[in-house]
Amino acid sequence: MHHSVSAGLLLLLLAGEGTALAQSPSPAVGLSVRRIELVSDDAQPAAEVAVSPGLSTVFLFDSEVSREGLMLEGRERFAMVDAGLNTLRLVPSEKISAGERLKLTVRFLDGAAPASATFVLIAHPARSEALVEVYRRRRGVETYQEEVRQARIEAEQCREENARLRAERSAPDGLTGLISTAVLSKRGVDYRDLSDVATQAPGGAAAKQYVYAYRAARRVAVAVTLKSGGDVQPWTAVGAMLRGKANDELKVLRVWQSGPVAPGSDAQRVVVEAEAASDSPQGPFTLKLWDADMRRTITLSSVTFP
Repeated sequence: MHHSVSAGLLLLLLAGEGTALAQSPSPAVGLSVRRIELVSDDAQPAAEVAVSPGLSTVFLFDSEVSREGLMLEGRERFAMVDAGLNTLRLVPSEKISAGERLKLTVRFLDGAAPASATFVLIAHPARSEALVEVYRRRRGVETYQEEVRQARIEAEQCREENARLRAERSAPDGLTGLISTAVLSKRGVDYRDLSDVATQAPGGAAAKQYVYAYRAARRVAVAVTLKSGGDVQPWTAVGAMLRGKANDELKVLRVWQSGPVAPGSDAQRVVVEAEAASDSPQGPFTLKLWDADMRRTITLSSVTFP
């Protein structure tokens, strides 16, 4: 059942005033390709590569690698380790802890320098690098051309994001600002109570009390009321991800929290706002929240929008 929210709640949801505010990064997951060039110098630092539970990270090498020479720290934390002559696919399992750093070493078969390459896999609760191309030889012109093309796409995305931020900053506050930026339409804002529908994964940094989903003309939002789960260290969300069943993600615009979740304190509310086109998407989505060190997370599934 859909409802219309009052202007006061609308302002709190989409404009937001509170003690904690974080801007969630919104990289275009899967669009860019990471390229790493190896040198024969033994002092070359190990490249850091982001991995995430349930998401594939594929290494593509321009030289054949030894399956027997593959060394992966914490191999039991991976649901899949599929090594080919020129490829390596890794899929971390839920056993991997956010912020964990695991060493990966591959050895090449041709005996040329460098004889091996070492990478540091850094576990992130929601982000991963989908494709990593590793070069030992001189790269072809076409790879540089593709890199320039991708850089232009990313630069254009940054320009669009800057233009949006400038437009929002120059807009008036309150209800007038929501109307002027077309976030609020004649339809207003619909909401849905998901408190009994959204399920929380065990082992979260805090316990959910209430969950509400909202939809405006160009935005969706999830508001989660959290209480302390007994962890003595205060917890504040700094990043969020909304991912669908097909691994499609909504672009998170901001994460707002009323205050740190801590024992003995009142329940706190976290609001995650994301872009949405017309009446889609509806879901279901998985919402994941993480703090600054990415080790303590909160995961909610079956999140749907009106």
